[in-house]
Amino acid sequence: MPFVQINILEGRSPEKKERLIREVSMLVSEVLESPIENVRIMINEMPPEHWGIAGESVKKRTQKSNE
Repeated sequence: MPFVQINILEGRSPEKKERLIREVSMLVSEVLESPIENVRIMINEMPPEHWGIAGESVKKRTQKSNE
């Protein structure tokens, strides 16, 4: 049973997340030759202050770029 975890920043619409689940499920099913009913997708949404790049949170980087 394929299980896929996807980490993204908060802020995507429910429609975009539904599309992501649908399209990733279809691709995993096709590539791994697994029935789509067996594919599991988990989306983990994180606030920007919980995601770091090059020693800074995304929240801080965004604030700096908007100044």
